[in-house]
Amino acid sequence: MNIPVLKFDAVIVGAGGAGLRSAIQLSEAGLKTAVLSKVFPTRSHTVAAQGGVAASLGNSEEDHWRWHMYDTVKGSDWLGDQDAIEFMCKKAVEVVVELEHYGMPFDRTDNGKIYQRPFGGHMSNFGEKPVRRSCAAADRTGHAMLHAMYQRNVKANTQFFVEWMALDLIRDSEGHVVGVTAMEMETGQVVIFHTRATIFATGGAGRIYASSTNAFINTGDGLGMAARAGIPLEDMEFWQFHPTGVAGAGVLITEGVRGEGGILRNASKERFMERYAPNAKDLASRDVVARAMATEIKEGRGCGPNKDYVLLDITHLDPATIMKRLPGIREISIQFAGVDPIKEPIPVVPTCHYQMGGIPTNYSGRVVVPKDGDYNTVVPGFYAAGECACASVHGANRLGTNSLLDLLVFGKSAGDSAVEDLKSGKAHRDLPKDAADFSLARIDAINKRKGGASVHEARLAIQRTMQDHAGVFRFADMLKKGVTQILEVEKMVENLEIKDKSLVWNTARVEALETENLIEVAKATMISAEARKESRGAHVRDDAPDTPEFPNGRNDKEWLKHTLWHREGNKIEYKPVNLTPLTVETVELKTRSY
Repeated sequence: MNIPVLKFDAVIVGAGGAGLRSAIQLSEAGLKTAVLSKVFPTRSHTVAAQGGVAASLGNSEEDHWRWHMYDTVKGSDWLGDQDAIEFMCKKAVEVVVELEHYGMPFDRTDNGKIYQRPFGGHMSNFGEKPVRRSCAAADRTGHAMLHAMYQRNVKANTQFFVEWMALDLIRDSEGHVVGVTAMEMETGQVVIFHTRATIFATGGAGRIYASSTNAFINTGDGLGMAARAGIPLEDMEFWQFHPTGVAGAGVLITEGVRGEGGILRNASKERFMERYAPNAKDLASRDVVARAMATEIKEGRGCGPNKDYVLLDITHLDPATIMKRLPGIREISIQFAGVDPIKEPIPVVPTCHYQMGGIPTNYSGRVVVPKDGDYNTVVPGFYAAGECACASVHGANRLGTNSLLDLLVFGKSAGDSAVEDLKSGKAHRDLPKDAADFSLARIDAINKRKGGASVHEARLAIQRTMQDHAGVFRFADMLKKGVTQILEVEKMVENLEIKDKSLVWNTARVEALETENLIEVAKATMISAEARKESRGAHVRDDAPDTPEFPNGRNDKEWLKHTLWHREGNKIEYKPVNLTPLTVETVELKTRSY
């Protein structure tokens, strides 16, 4: 079959925060840049980010990047790589000021500086007391960020391919990434994007869980593509369950609500976080708060007729503050919970929110794989940034507002690395003769299958298996059953059938292809979680409880290492955590408490 080939210097898959930030660097350097997106760029899931972006500007009180670095390492439960964390926290002020210059409409203090609010786990003086570090645009920070960066890209003549789905990576015989295959969603036409640099910024895969704050587009496409191309996935057992999703709906209620003074209460109206985190209280790290909420519910102190949620109370705040700082949250609460938070508390439950693991990269945004004992062998021509990547700055648990910082710092870093590599003058490498065959075979199989499961049945099976076996609390026997079950579900996915072939816009075909990506992420998560026999950050096992020998169930002697899951044979291997920062002393291991 004659497949059209489009040539670019660089192709970026994903038009959220990380993709747009990478594109700015490439397009402004004069490189011919294409950005592929399943949705219009300003509809990317970054639009849902509410609370802010972390940077130690010190606009309201004293702050320092080293305090930010300490909080990030501590928040990661020491599984984050300290060189990458130092790089990110040092760059934070620079990238936020750049964003301001792009026209980002940050809220302002009375003296005109960027407004900053407190956020969970953000402390001054190495954990002493909460600090205002989150730079916010009301509760619509991600929305404002996307618009500012999209406009900058339009000015720089970035070429957007909207409503296109990337299908597979193309690697040549020497392992270089030379482009991607992609499908125009309206027509179903497959095209090869032949490039010198390929950057993945495809976001997370929260749709592997039944209850998620993630958009329906968050199907782990970049991770599925990487896994099929022989790239391992790192630390996939670590999924953040955001403490406050609207009960019954999963829609996110930003941590900024607690930053503005919101209080979590149980059925007795008790402010229960004082028992779990006496110092930080409601602004403890997300995994700590989510587990505290789950414990309250499990022990019968939940609210409502089924005692299955707790309450987030801001009724004590001035209504004018709510209308100014949290207008979107009020709207969400009214629409999805039927509650006006000015008058009544919001019903909330922990909900799958963020993927800490992903495609392994270094802090330059280059994808790295293990080879001959070296865990930092660069895959030529391949870069990744944002939630689909694992630098690793979030480790076992991400601090709130470090996600938007990750997008900016590593989106820019990946773009800079690609510019640097491309400026060396290397020409396009030859495409393999069979460049599109694998993708075409996948589509053909989906089109022709009969008697298999529907996409809806397969997705539901993935989501129920993940929710039941790898949630906020994890149990040894449930994880073992989960591995068996997810491998059974994989067989269902391998036999997917499009039931209604008359659907327009290729909706069923696109959803089937997305489901093939979801199952890769689900397998990586379940198998990695079963293999890690400790509790750390967001991964808490009942057979690794809090003891004097292993505080919080963490076993640094055996498990201070990153997980690498390989699709072939579902093989697990481990690589060391980098405890050596770039310029400052190591943040030494200690028990994590708030």
